[in-house]
Amino acid sequence: MNTVVHRKPARCMSIWALGVLLSGCASTHGLKPAATLHTANGLAAETTFADATLRNDAWPRRDWWREFADPQLDQLIGEGLRDSPSLKIAAARTRAALAEAGVSAAARAPQVTLSADATRERLSDNGIFPPPFAGSTSTLSDLQTSLSWEVDFWGKRRAAYQSALGLARASAVDAEAARLALSTSIAHAYIQLQHDYLLLDVADETLKQREHIMALTRDRNAAGLDSRLEVKQTEEAVPAAREQIIQLQESIELTRHELAALVGAGPDRGATITRPAASALADPALPTRLPSDLLGRRPDLLAERLRAAAAADTIKVRQADFYPNVDLIAFAGFQRLGPGALVSAGERQAGIGPALDLPLFDAGRRRAQLTGADAAYDVAVEEYNQGLADALREVADQLSSLRSVAAQRVEQQQSLDAASKAYDLAVLRYREGIGNYLQVLATEDRLLAQQRLDADLRARRLDLSVGLVGALGGGFEVSGGTAAYVP
Repeated sequence: MNTVVHRKPARCMSIWALGVLLSGCASTHGLKPAATLHTANGLAAETTFADATLRNDAWPRRDWWREFADPQLDQLIGEGLRDSPSLKIAAARTRAALAEAGVSAAARAPQVTLSADATRERLSDNGIFPPPFAGSTSTLSDLQTSLSWEVDFWGKRRAAYQSALGLARASAVDAEAARLALSTSIAHAYIQLQHDYLLLDVADETLKQREHIMALTRDRNAAGLDSRLEVKQTEEAVPAAREQIIQLQESIELTRHELAALVGAGPDRGATITRPAASALADPALPTRLPSDLLGRRPDLLAERLRAAAAADTIKVRQADFYPNVDLIAFAGFQRLGPGALVSAGERQAGIGPALDLPLFDAGRRRAQLTGADAAYDVAVEEYNQGLADALREVADQLSSLRSVAAQRVEQQQSLDAASKAYDLAVLRYREGIGNYLQVLATEDRLLAQQRLDADLRARRLDLSVGLVGALGGGFEVSGGTAAYVP
């Protein structure tokens, strides 16, 4: 068989020119995105942060939890970052996204395939094969190597690759966001455990006080100073205190289970968690370059920005659909009908030429696809814009609450001191026979309220510190471990 060459290169340019001319049949006129990316500095925050303490080093460290000076918390977060299934899921999603980017990258390169087949068949009497093959049973053998390459005149394949790569980068940053979410969740649960222990201290002390008052009331009843009513009232108060202790013990156990699940372990791990000893962080301060640097410090914001960029590349892909696809196709190999040597000079075949693909009428399909890509970009941009506003709000909320808690603690300490002295005085008067049990009850209620409020404020101070760390990005930096995925 002779060598055959299909579609001479000179015709390729004329076909390409014809395709460009025909592409005018469908237009992108009037189609474009509507959303605009906001900047951090474009959102007014100067007044809100005007009274904040500013420090260049106020950004959290990557291992920010060590500042709580609690080795057990360090261990729990370390276990979570190592063993948590949620982080392994995030890592697997990143690998999958990178694989998709690899598929897009491969589509930009020439594709080479090798095929070989041998078919035993009866040939038609009136088919394409002439006598003596017509009406006979013969073997058709074929060995061929083919090459195809889509010439990326309009940058469609490049834009598709950039979009896939952007999504892979966003997925990598999502893994950092999951890391931050896990570490802060463990810290929040740990602080809740500490809060339960502080309330348990109050409940234990209350039980001791009530048992003491019950014994004192019985003595007063024996001396004829109190009636059986006061005795029954004090006896009723003791089981109520024990009930409060049991409730707090249940809460402690449930929080331990929660911590064990967060670190990816079973409930037995929770049983080994002892009383927390976390101390408050230093007085809150904000970075000097807030809010301008917040984008590079918040992984969730950066991931949303990367998705918006990927959506912009998808628009380029849809725009390129309005132009012709030109594929360069080539093949070479051997083909033989009937017995004999397949690989020989006479059996060789080859071909090369362009292939043009341009839908002339698609009932508006390409315009609809481009409209959808524009809308997807608008969604991604507005999600980023909302995320940026929410991020600044979170920083402002945590700072305002920390200031409020600091002011509340000043007043609360004075109230606690006064309530404690009032209770001691009421008990003393009751013991000496001057006061009555109602006075003891009234002062006890105020003392318990202040003791519980003290526990609440101490725990909330720690919890807000963790919240501020999360709002500032938890030590994430673009130049850190995700640098390979970030433009």
